[in-house]
Amino acid sequence: MKNDVYVDTSAYLCTLLGEDGSTAMARAMRNARLCSSVLLVLESRRNLIHMARSGQLAAHRLNDLLDRLQQDMTAFALRDLTLDLCQDPALPSVATPRSLDLAHLRTALWFHRRAPLGRFLTCDEGQREAARELGLPTG
Repeated sequence: MKNDVYVDTSAYLCTLLGEDGSTAMARAMRNARLCSSVLLVLESRRNLIHMARSGQLAAHRLNDLLDRLQQDMTAFALRDLTLDLCQDPALPSVATPRSLDLAHLRTALWFHRRAPLGRFLTCDEGQREAARELGLPTG
């Protein structure tokens, strides 16, 4: 389905926190089937808690954002990180992504092989380039 959109953690947090670029991200997600890895939940929770502990988020805002994360995940098709994804030979030819970034890329490829994605959303330029190298639609 061309309306399937893979959302990595950076894109989700950008939207959740209302950062620069969040309007464009939200527009790309609107009326789409949202796909991601369960890593999105782990990484988002970890980043939000880190932001609160470092004073970047007030405690009441942290609770609101964690509640929103839990609600938002009901709208996502989430794929577990499994051995078959870890053993998938797909690797960008130039970029060498970090492990969790590679897990997102391989998960996106898993979705893409079953129903072509309309877009791979990320705020990380290195991740965007790696996605392009693997043939994922980033534009």
